[in-house]
Amino acid sequence: MSMPSTPIMTVILGIGLLLLVPPLIWFTPLVGPKTRVSIVTAIRNLWLHKLRSFLSVLGIIIGTGAVISLMAFGEGSMQDAVEAIKRQGATNIIVMSVKPTEDASGGGRRNFVAKYGLTDDDHERFRTTIPDLVASLPLRIFPTEIRPVLDSTPFAGRVVGTTARYSTVFKLEGMVEAGRFIDDQDEVPVPRNVAVIGSNVARTLFPGQEAIGKSIKFAGKDRAFIIVGVLKDRTPNTSGAEIESYNDDVYIPLAACRALLGELTIFRQSGMRGGEIVQLNQIILTVKDDELVRPAAEMVRAQLEMYHDRARKDWDIKIPLDKLIEAQATRDRYRILLAFIAGISLLVGGIGIMNIMLATVTERTREIGIRRALGAKRSDITFQFLVEALVQTTVGGLIGVAMGFACIAAVPPVFRWLMEMRVPVAIHVPSVFIAFFVAGARGVIFGWYPSRRAAGLDPIEALRHE
Repeated sequence: MSMPSTPIMTVILGIGLLLLVPPLIWFTPLVGPKTRVSIVTAIRNLWLHKLRSFLSVLGIIIGTGAVISLMAFGEGSMQDAVEAIKRQGATNIIVMSVKPTEDASGGGRRNFVAKYGLTDDDHERFRTTIPDLVASLPLRIFPTEIRPVLDSTPFAGRVVGTTARYSTVFKLEGMVEAGRFIDDQDEVPVPRNVAVIGSNVARTLFPGQEAIGKSIKFAGKDRAFIIVGVLKDRTPNTSGAEIESYNDDVYIPLAACRALLGELTIFRQSGMRGGEIVQLNQIILTVKDDELVRPAAEMVRAQLEMYHDRARKDWDIKIPLDKLIEAQATRDRYRILLAFIAGISLLVGGIGIMNIMLATVTERTREIGIRRALGAKRSDITFQFLVEALVQTTVGGLIGVAMGFACIAAVPPVFRWLMEMRVPVAIHVPSVFIAFFVAGARGVIFGWYPSRRAAGLDPIEALRHE
């Protein structure tokens, strides 16, 4: 007598059997009649005991779906991290100005102007002496309050003085929401007071409005800059321990930054009034090949040590290639960890198959005795139960694959809708095939002992079984 089943279980099991039909249509002509009969018998037994069959393959479904979805979400997160580093450029060398400790303290004075960091002379030396240099990008960066000229709404962001090459180095193709980015004509022959703003700046200062053509000013500066471009949302990036939120930046031509804003930045905090004079906050050097990154970085280091005070180190060098290699190694370790965790669920599902198959052997002992009495060999009994186990795990694997893809499709929009959180996802194709074939292999591995036990039953004793 078959156990009662619910409509949901029937539907899920029916979907699995339907998914099994196409490969069976392709595979059936390649096998003999005995195999075809065994497959049909296995499917019939699976359908006659829906609840038991569903519970037996539930571990397979969960395990297979878990492997696919976990690997997809893990792969998406790791790819996001790797791509964020790649956007800094695997062939880039980032040279940064660093405020020396004695300047940071202010020396106990209430008014203090610190002068430190990279200079235009440093940039010119790098540009002319570093071999295999493809591009060099000087940057002037400082935090400030940004306000519309006709409004008092403040926004705490950053001003980035740069050149048209910035869009190439940081791969901004397709990232302009409206207008354009800075071009070479904004710097020569006369610096233009134009600006390109990040998405957060646009949303805060000009909610529901077109930002192109509007004017903005910076705290402590009299010059107004006309907005000529708005960027799309960009994934925040990590440079060392500092998180760079590109969406809060305002980009202006470097020549205009120098000519119209000057090199002095004034700050006020804790009763102190001070300032900084920094010609360049960053210089990004791009070489031809990643194998040339470290030799070029050593040349940069040697020049900085030669022309800057060693006792007052006001510079630092970061190589995104090192972080990229580290992130890729972390991704590989993360994949192994996820595969191990998912493998445990696969093992548990296999044990469930073995358990239900042993119960099936006990339940069908008399049937086995009748088949043996009619001339079936032990190998026929073994083959029949192996096929039944394989059909169960294959159906469970197919349902698990479908549920894994359903989870991948459903989770990101749900999180975006409920929590406004972006969940990166990238289907890890090898995990799909591995999870499915491992699910099928478990039918053979965990079905072998029950099938051998069934084949080893004494025909006479089996016929007497009630």
